[in-house]
Amino acid sequence: MVEGLNASRIPHEPVVAVIGDGDPRGPDAHRVLEWAEEVGTLLARAGATVVTGGLGGVMQAASKGALSAGGLTIGFLPGEDFTEANEYIRIPIATGLGVMRNLVVVTSSDAVVAVGGRHGTLSEIGLALRMGRQVVTLGSWRIESDQRMGGPRVHRARDPREAAQLAIRMAKDGPVRPPS
Repeated sequence: MVEGLNASRIPHEPVVAVIGDGDPRGPDAHRVLEWAEEVGTLLARAGATVVTGGLGGVMQAASKGALSAGGLTIGFLPGEDFTEANEYIRIPIATGLGVMRNLVVVTSSDAVVAVGGRHGTLSEIGLALRMGRQVVTLGSWRIESDQRMGGPRVHRARDPREAAQLAIRMAKDGPVRPPS
């Protein structure tokens, strides 16, 4: 152990995962991508590192927004080839884990923002909650979270600004430890 270093909590800038559909479709697809890009921009402006699954759709839009605002973007890729990352990822990490990389995405973050999404996003929300991460949803799944449990919660945001503000606040608080 390093002298004088509190290993239980090493201070760092907030790390926020942005999750969502890799290929949004339907009448709301354009809006979802715009929201994801704005969330990425706002998170980066607030000093957060933006983590995604590194591919297209919401992941690409959030990374584009974050990078355009001077932020750091990390992509945990499902395959073994780091060149599969979208062009806005500055640190591509090829996991070779397939969809299991979703666990890495959420556990590497301090908070999670879900923008739109289908069943893969729902599974990531569940993993995030299980791992003690607070989740903000924007145009995503409507999930009841039991406040009596004392653990992480799902917070619904009305717009990208509220989503980013909530995520930054929760990221600074860090993961929630459910009562034993």
